[in-house]
Amino acid sequence: MLNLPAPPQVAATVPPIPATIMLVEDDVATERTISRALETCGYRVVVAGTGAEARALLQEVQPDLIILDLMLPDTDGLVLTTSFKALTDSAILICSARQEQVDRVLGLKLGAADFVAKPFDLDELEARIEAILRRVARSRETTSTSDELLVGDLIIAPSRATARIGDRMLHLTPTEYRLLAALAARPESLLTREALGQIVWGYQDLGAGHLIDVHIGRLRTKLKTASPSGPTIITVRGRGYRLLPRRPEAHDGGDAD
Repeated sequence: MLNLPAPPQVAATVPPIPATIMLVEDDVATERTISRALETCGYRVVVAGTGAEARALLQEVQPDLIILDLMLPDTDGLVLTTSFKALTDSAILICSARQEQVDRVLGLKLGAADFVAKPFDLDELEARIEAILRRVARSRETTSTSDELLVGDLIIAPSRATARIGDRMLHLTPTEYRLLAALAARPESLLTREALGQIVWGYQDLGAGHLIDVHIGRLRTKLKTASPSGPTIITVRGRGYRLLPRRPEAHDGGDAD
């Protein structure tokens, strides 16, 4: 019987997660052209046709890059750029037929990573996207892990916008993540609804208290599911919220539920 050598072991490879691009474009033909081109390049594309749709989509999706048209039916893209910078860390590429120098300069000053004028060449657009995503990746790689927020078993990595309890990843919406990060940055400290609204949406709105309560309720459920006795958010009646490293049996002036 021949002793044949064992076949070489082939290491299993995990395919990379495709970058997610949110395309904010109201012209259907342009949207389809860009979407098809980006999907062919391997990107995941989500689409919004108005500023309102884009804001709503950001509650569910954390894109790596936002491609933003300036001329939308319900808002000016430059105003939306400011809103996006308060809502997400995603890079923004402005792509617009408005080619005035003031729009280009103001867009970049407001935080956009680049500006592409319409009409454009698809190859150039793809090259600009690749360049932005490379810069984002390098920035994340060079960010030290010392910026992690630790509250009990909860670990939040702002550079990656991730949160986990032990080895269990928390699947959070962007709003839930920002609320949790705000509370984790000040563990056991009281944060009012108004203060949380300022951090999450960039402005204080007394009418936003109910929205804060709804998001906190969902966030509490996700924390409890990941670790029934681990970090939890307590309500200080009439005042606001605190994040504690462990779920208390009872807590003076607070309610974990």
